[in-house]
Amino acid sequence: MTPAPDKKPDRRPPYQHAADELRRDIRRGRIKPGEQMPSVRELQERFGIANMTARSALNVLRDEGLIYTIHGRGSFVADISDATGEFTIDYNPPAWYLAKKAEAEGEEEGGAGKPDGESAGSSLTDLLTALRDEIRALSAEHQELRREVEALKRAQQEPKP
Repeated sequence: MTPAPDKKPDRRPPYQHAADELRRDIRRGRIKPGEQMPSVRELQERFGIANMTARSALNVLRDEGLIYTIHGRGSFVADISDATGEFTIDYNPPAWYLAKKAEAEGEEEGGAGKPDGESAGSSLTDLLTALRDEIRALSAEHQELRREVEALKRAQQEPKP
């Protein structure tokens, strides 16, 4: 029999692992607001992942508002923090990130605030409800932006007097 590993293997998808590491680098100031993110090729080499996996990691950060991309130039860290390094009101981390952060803080305190089975179920329900609401709001915003883009395209195509 082989001995059990000391630590559980990381079961997150590779793109999520890469996104978490990059998010951590941004939060710790290793990559500052306005600085260019590592290229997809550099991410491939750093994390040992495929091209599309590296792109997916960047997409996660872009969807969260941590980075923005300029076509043909690359991805850059958004200015989402104030002087204290905390997220400003303009940035709303996803509900799953806040839940994970709260869980980690609870573990640091020696597990004193760990919920029992019943409250864990209700907190999961609350989390899922919050995620659903976020998705609906983002979807509505996305549809509105699509309509605006279509209107702008139509306005550009109209003949000028």
